[in-house]
Amino acid sequence: MDITQVAVFLAITAAIAFATYMHCRGKGIARGSGGGDEKDYFLANGGLAWYFVAGSITLTNLSTDQLVSMNGNQMLLVAWWEFAAVVGLFILAFVFLPVYYKNNCTTTTELLQKKYGDKHIRALISLLFLAGNLFIFLPAILYGGSKFFLSMLGMDEGLQNLLLLSVILAVIGAAYAIFGGLRAVAVSDTYSGVLILSLALVVVFLSLRAIDFDLSGIPAERLTLVGDNDSDIPWHTLLTGMIFIQTFYWSTNQTITQRAMASPTVREAQKGVMAAAGIRLLIVPLIVVVPGIVSYKLFGDVPQDGAYGKIVAEVLPLWLSGAFAAALFAAVLTTFNSILNASAALYVCDMHEAYVGKTKSVGRLGAIVSVVMSVLALALVPFFASQESLINTVQQLYGLLSMPILSAFIVGLAFRNVKAAASMVGVVSGVAFYAAWSMWLQPAHYIHGMAVTLIVSVAVSLIINALVYDQHVELAFGKDDAPEAA
Repeated sequence: MDITQVAVFLAITAAIAFATYMHCRGKGIARGSGGGDEKDYFLANGGLAWYFVAGSITLTNLSTDQLVSMNGNQMLLVAWWEFAAVVGLFILAFVFLPVYYKNNCTTTTELLQKKYGDKHIRALISLLFLAGNLFIFLPAILYGGSKFFLSMLGMDEGLQNLLLLSVILAVIGAAYAIFGGLRAVAVSDTYSGVLILSLALVVVFLSLRAIDFDLSGIPAERLTLVGDNDSDIPWHTLLTGMIFIQTFYWSTNQTITQRAMASPTVREAQKGVMAAAGIRLLIVPLIVVVPGIVSYKLFGDVPQDGAYGKIVAEVLPLWLSGAFAAALFAAVLTTFNSILNASAALYVCDMHEAYVGKTKSVGRLGAIVSVVMSVLALALVPFFASQESLINTVQQLYGLLSMPILSAFIVGLAFRNVKAAASMVGVVSGVAFYAAWSMWLQPAHYIHGMAVTLIVSVAVSLIINALVYDQHVELAFGKDDAPEAA
């Protein structure tokens, strides 16, 4: 570590925090009162302009689990996650967002309660979302961020240092979520996003220049977009589970959709989502694969997601590496605090107020949820430190929850006369089915397994609805007779 790196890092980190404070001061929960209602704390009181929506969506997703782990694969093929994400954002903008706004939803799961007329399915799906955030995304983000900084600075990457850095990231990230609510999270996302996208593109250019823009000598399988059967993304999975993964992540996942639901109008929200789609199509694929491919030519096969840190340390001058460390530090923080804020929304709105009662202080209860989840996530960092590929581990594990959750939305939106209990059986059946598919049977790639799991979950819901509850379903497209919330 050099004093120049440290000075630039601290200056930029402080500047982002100060700019966020100046923008948010005097606005609702950002005053630090600890109070506020759900719309204020979790949806910024509907006050996010399209550019904050775009910035927050982009940086909430773009963190170390993309930059570090996707570059860590050192191949072009993983860019498909980003190309497919564009489709998911279009589905969010033009299919789901109008429905969320029409139903005046604070959480995505609130839509389920209004469609099924039952609060229990809302609570079940919220519980699954919380489990995914706690056991998968939060610890993965802490591990990925710590791994990058240690690799970039050439420090010992042992578990002790990983845990120490993870604690620092968790404490600062939780502070944003606790004291600022969604407004502070979204604003800091946007400021940080401009910085990290700019510097990540600089890394791409300097990486290519380091090899004289010559990719010769790199194995063809690392430069192809057509994956064979033994690759991480076989080409045929793009036709099955991939599109459903993207639909779930971008259209029903509270952490992402919460930003788009915080605009004053659906049209403003759609503008933000389309801007985020443009960034993901034109910029993100470059920054998440090119440095990793170049690192293969320079360093060979770098194990355990260490490629990005090595290439950044190699090509950036000291003062600029300090700036990049600050940018990525901000990216980790904003992704972490975004998930915490979404988790607090799910617990407060979908579980606590439904089964315990209204809270006098949304901010205080949200803070308790954030602290508890941060502590538990830290305990899971060692598990992710033992995995060979962070991005593949995260995607495979989240299949346990993503497709069953998506099935509840599909059944609720596409059909009428479906009992909530039938859909809940379908969700639980989907979790069990995917667990058996991916952990024991493994008859095909896990992405195919996700598509099959979705079909099984929907089918079980409709069969149980017919056989147990004697309900005859009808297609609900174009209908506006969903039951009121129970």
